[in-house]
Amino acid sequence: MEPDAPTTRLAPSPTGSLHLGHARSFLLTWALARREGWQVQMRLEDLDRARCSPASSRATLETLAWLGIDHDGPVVMQSEHRGPYEAAMRTLAAQQRIFECELSRREIREAALAPHSHAGEIGFAPSLRPPPGSAWSFDRLECSHRFLVSAGPVEFVDELRGQAIFDPSQTCGDFVVWTRDGSPSYQLAVVVDDARFGVTEVVRGDDLLESTARQILLQRALGFPTPRWWHLPLVLDADGERLAKRHGATALDALRGEGATPDRICGLVCWWSGWIADLRPMNVRDLPSVVSPASLRELAARERDVHHRPRVDEECLRWLRSG
Repeated sequence: MEPDAPTTRLAPSPTGSLHLGHARSFLLTWALARREGWQVQMRLEDLDRARCSPASSRATLETLAWLGIDHDGPVVMQSEHRGPYEAAMRTLAAQQRIFECELSRREIREAALAPHSHAGEIGFAPSLRPPPGSAWSFDRLECSHRFLVSAGPVEFVDELRGQAIFDPSQTCGDFVVWTRDGSPSYQLAVVVDDARFGVTEVVRGDDLLESTARQILLQRALGFPTPRWWHLPLVLDADGERLAKRHGATALDALRGEGATPDRICGLVCWWSGWIADLRPMNVRDLPSVVSPASLRELAARERDVHHRPRVDEECLRWLRSG
């Protein structure tokens, strides 16, 4: 990659088939990058050893290539680069910012600072921290470790939503940065990799908006730069719930087998976004002509109201399959 160039990343997790919501997020990220002259890194977040395999990684990359999404430089596989995560943990341990935690979910729930803070997560109460004077270290890899969260709000500017304020000490509390199976958590791995590979523009779904505050805390503790944030509204299912990989009807590989084409998926994305009046195929190479910071800000402002977010219903699925 060109050194010091503005850089974004496409970071799918190969734990199942990509769906139409992923298609929109990745297509919009790619198109914005190509319009703005950013480098595009492809990074597979494959640290879940139980659910990721070489076959699933190959399938994910093949699906994105089928959509017409390209990237710059080699593909980064998180599972092949564990050293930097362990180095980051040792840095945090030297600052006494992490501690071992072998408490059960029941024990954490009984002392929880909030019933459910984020996606069903149990808020970790300060009363559960090790007592003062304890040796906070990173000696055991096969043990869960948590990051000590200081009290107070974290403020940042999202390029699509504007000013945002979250207080992790009141929502999630001390969060997991290393899992009991000996792997870095998502929060730690994404922060380390964004810094390692010079990511300056993070474009992703707004289900991760609250996570941004946690990642900023880690970036500050590790002395890493903070990228610019761009959080895209999510696509919903017919019932108004966020799409998930378990929604087989929206899986890209299934739709491909039923006749869907990249041009139709791209056209659906543009129609959802209000950039074309009627459903029609659109070549992915034309997408950067309509995706810009201004058009994405308009989209985010409109879809901040969940009632205005696109939904995957039978009508659009039938149109895709008719390709």
